[in-house]
Amino acid sequence: MPGASAPRDVVLLGSTGSIGTQALEVIDSHPGRFRVRALAAGGAHPELLADQVAAHDVAVVALASGSVAHFLEVLAHRHPGLARTPEVLSGADAATQVAGAFPDSVVLNGITGGVGLGPTLAALASGATLALANKESLVVGGALVRRALVRPGQVVPVDSEHSAIAQSLAAGVHERGLTSPVLSGRSEVADLVLTASGGPFRGRTRAELADVTPEQALAHPTWSMGPVVTINSSTLVNKGLELIEAHLLFDVDPAHILTTVHPQSIVHSMVTWHDGATIAQASPPDMRLPIALGLTWPERLEHVEQPLRWDAAQAWTFEPVDDVTFPAVSLARQAVAASSTHPAVLNAANEVLVDAFLRGELPWLGIVDTLTEVVGAHEGLADPTLEDVLAVEEWARARAREAVEVQR
Repeated sequence: MPGASAPRDVVLLGSTGSIGTQALEVIDSHPGRFRVRALAAGGAHPELLADQVAAHDVAVVALASGSVAHFLEVLAHRHPGLARTPEVLSGADAATQVAGAFPDSVVLNGITGGVGLGPTLAALASGATLALANKESLVVGGALVRRALVRPGQVVPVDSEHSAIAQSLAAGVHERGLTSPVLSGRSEVADLVLTASGGPFRGRTRAELADVTPEQALAHPTWSMGPVVTINSSTLVNKGLELIEAHLLFDVDPAHILTTVHPQSIVHSMVTWHDGATIAQASPPDMRLPIALGLTWPERLEHVEQPLRWDAAQAWTFEPVDDVTFPAVSLARQAVAASSTHPAVLNAANEVLVDAFLRGELPWLGIVDTLTEVVGAHEGLADPTLEDVLAVEEWARARAREAVEVQR
């Protein structure tokens, strides 16, 4: 790990999204600690991307969509006299090319969705440290990710829950999984405990959620996130994906990954050890802390966020998940136990169903109900190749689209 006098190279994927913009806030607030080598973005916000390129003197840019010429025009218009014009890659594979081009860097994958798998595999194969905020790439291709590692401890989790678990694991012995620098197989872990805010519909029954609108589902009580992640939080699909991710990251049996609803979102997750102790990581609900740890792990930066205050009364509550109203967590547990490709089916079908809900083509309850049908129809593959995973995803999307058409 470079010292304070040696800037750490960073490749930021999904730079104009929520994770990407907050990562740049962390980088900007610690001058001299980082050097941004490359940015990748979808292309929907060329002005913001141009400002990011100019502010950090970025050498390489990857655009998933949009015209390279148009982006360069935007860059020149907003920042005339720029010292250098970046190399701009474009197309569906542009982020993957960038992810594998800087082997001595930290690649922060903040892309949303299963399209993050290619960049994840490229970053790992290059030898770079992967700061993983794109849970879907691990959910979709867990077996492929394991095979792509070139050294132990190459993955650093950025999701707040998995960052909390990684921090809590430092209190005992757990020499297994993708995040441990030692792989002896020893572990003192009894259970991992994922906390959930409960989303905007905590405490409601199925009957009360029959007419939920997209606006209501997008009104998360705690976190500011993109639309897909916010809808996933409302259905608790997000927590199901996190359960799968925790299983793959830390090599803990799904039966020993528990969930609890914690509406204050202060305790971000916990580890219970085989002696009965439980270690929790607590901090304000601010993604900058896990992002900062993803960039510097195991070192901690100073002054990332304000710590919790202990000079005023406060209360933290925990309650069980209502599996009747929110069956997504149980569905995810069943999927990850079924086969290596069932999680890919769950993720791909969910992306289609969330889009259908946002377009008014599917009721909110129909998201997980239909997802259960699609996952149940999949036969599963034990040792998939990348081509197998891509084919399974396409099958899941087609099956989900068919189901939506039937319900319209």
